[in-house]
Amino acid sequence: MELPKDPAMLLSIVNMQLRDKEPSLSMLAGKFQTSEEEIKEKLASIGYEYDPESNQFV
Repeated sequence: MELPKDPAMLLSIVNMQLRDKEPSLSMLAGKFQTSEEEIKEKLASIGYEYDPESNQFV
């Protein structure tokens, strides 16, 4: 599975994966063969940042 390019769709998929399947952003990035920074940058472009305590982008 490839992560979506659209930031809003990416947010939905990433938060669902973090909530239901992956214990950390690092593990999610590895699963999708991308970097944590790439995910963070794309979601920052729409005003979201990673909160490690809740393991979600808020």
